[in-house]
Amino acid sequence: MTDATSMISEELLPQIVDTARAQHRRPNEVLEEAVRQYLDNQSWTKVLGYGHRRAKELDLTEADIDRAVAETRDEQRGR
Repeated sequence: MTDATSMISEELLPQIVDTARAQHRRPNEVLEEAVRQYLDNQSWTKVLGYGHRRAKELDLTEADIDRAVAETRDEQRGR
């Protein structure tokens, strides 16, 4: 496996090391957490993008969505 520090710019590496020291962690732990958060954010970005595209395709407004969510919840509750 590739050493992650070889993929980090010389500008960022000292900041990562300083952050790790301040948190009593290893630099690779800080990097792993940052990458995990980035990937999670990308997943949400995809989901939100899909939602916006579908709303536009269906010509829905925010009010329509709020109403649809309320109706669906009522249906699930058996109302």
